Amino acid sequence: MIRDAREDDWSQIWPIIHDVVTEQRTFAYDPAMTEPEARRSWLPAPPGRVVVALDGDRVTGTANMYANRPGPGSHVASGSLMVARAARGAGVGRALATDLIAWARRSGFAAIQFNAVVDVNEAAIRLYESLGFVTLGTAPGAFRHPELGDVGLRIMWLDLRS
Repeated sequence: MIRDAREDDWSQIWPIIHDVVTEQRTFAYDPAMTEPEARRSWLPAPPGRVVVALDGDRVTGTANMYANRPGPGSHVASGSLMVARAARGAGVGRALATDLIAWARRSGFAAIQFNAVVDVNEAAIRLYESLGFVTLGTAPGAFRHPELGDVGLRIMWLDLRS
């Protein structure tokens, strides 16, 4: 089940963010990010949105969504998705991504742009491609992976006008 995040969900969202960020495999966030810094960056101001994926009362994933850029870029949505380690491979990411796409369509966005998909994050790339995203380009060596060294960051795009 996906629903809008509530204030009391933060205590379950933060451990997911902390785990994903400190793994240093899929997000170009500072692994020393503090909880207040994470809270400020993860919770966008309205009309942005944050959701959680639930298994009973347990938060198994979270996504945020917002306009990719202000002003002339505000017709393109963006967002980020994180899934708890124990829930990976169980469809949580697909449910979050599908919800993000539906939100972007309802909100009248022309497209969705993911600005920094790590090139070796094969599960995310397969998921996004299965939902119609294409890679516009890759910044070679833009992400420092803990085992693989410098790898690319993809810009992925889904046109919502067609």
